[in-house]
Amino acid sequence: MPRGFHFRLQKVLEYRRQREDQAKFAFAKAKADHDMQTVLVANLRSALEKHEENLYAGKALTEGDIWLWRQYRRRLVQDMEQAEMRLMELTRLMNAKRRELVERSKERKLLERLRSQQEIVFRREASAREQREYDEMATIRYARNVY
Repeated sequence: MPRGFHFRLQKVLEYRRQREDQAKFAFAKAKADHDMQTVLVANLRSALEKHEENLYAGKALTEGDIWLWRQYRRRLVQDMEQAEMRLMELTRLMNAKRRELVERSKERKLLERLRSQQEIVFRREASAREQREYDEMATIRYARNVY
C-alpha cells in the first residue's frame, strides 16, 4: 500500500505561516495604535474648536483672561501638531507592516500552491499505479481462465 503524500518543504511552510501570523499581529498592533492616535488628534481638534468658540461667546474678558486663553490655545495647537506628527509616523509604520504582511502572505501562498500541485501530481500517479495494478490482476485472471 502506498504511503500518503509527504511534502518535503512542510517545515518551511509551517515557518512561513508562523511568520505571517507574526506579521498579522504586528499589523494589528500598528493599526490599533494608529486608530488611537487618530482619536486623540480628533479630540484635540474638537477641544481647540470649542475653546475658540468660547472666546467669541460674548463674555467680557479681562486682560488676564485673554492671556490665559492665548496660553491655553498655544498649548492646544502645540499638542495637536505633535499628535499629528505622531499620527504620520504611525501611518508610515502601519503601511510598512501592511506591506510586510502582504509579502509574507505571498511567500506562504507560493509554498501552499507548490504543495497543492505536488499533491495533485502524487494523487494522479498513485491513481495510475493503482489502475495499472488492477489491470494487471485482471489480465492475469483472464489469462488463467482462457488457458
